[in-house]
Amino acid sequence: MPRLALYALIVCVLAIAAAVVSFANGSFLGIVWVLLAGLTSNMCWYYFRKARMDAAAAATADAGRPQG
Repeated sequence: MPRLALYALIVCVLAIAAAVVSFANGSFLGIVWVLLAGLTSNMCWYYFRKARMDAAAAATADAGRPQG
């Protein structure tokens, strides 16, 4: 898993935990944490797909090179 995707996943999990704690305490500040969790989950998905597509492109480029 790419480093940026992993960092985004960690922040997403922490934002979800903060949202749960905020809502449990009766604070509507949890809405901000939910929005942050949504943003970071999209970032995680983007970086994961980008790394996977880059690896596939590199494999395709290597397969087209002549041996020797």
